[in-house]
Amino acid sequence: MASISLKIRILDKEYQVNCRPDEREALEHSALLLNEKMEEIRHGSHIIGLERIAVMAALNLSHDLIRSENSAKQDSQASGVLQSLDSKLDSALADLSN
Repeated sequence: MASISLKIRILDKEYQVNCRPDEREALEHSALLLNEKMEEIRHGSHIIGLERIAVMAALNLSHDLIRSENSAKQDSQASGVLQSLDSKLDSALADLSN
């Protein structure tokens, strides 16, 4: 699949990136999220310099991702426990019916 050229804007700087057409929307959303996080850091702290702001944004986004993954794992484990309990209850109810 051919790639397309896309201009994204982060902290008042324009970047030209290439992506597949089916990834365009996700890339634009990612750039928007990154820009918002970097703006938040720039305006909410005393950190100066694009590189330092970018590193802090990357750390924050990575932390959010890890927290989200851990939450999804816990949800999955809880779902497994609930399914097991449901199965045991069904079995116990079936035994009582007989």
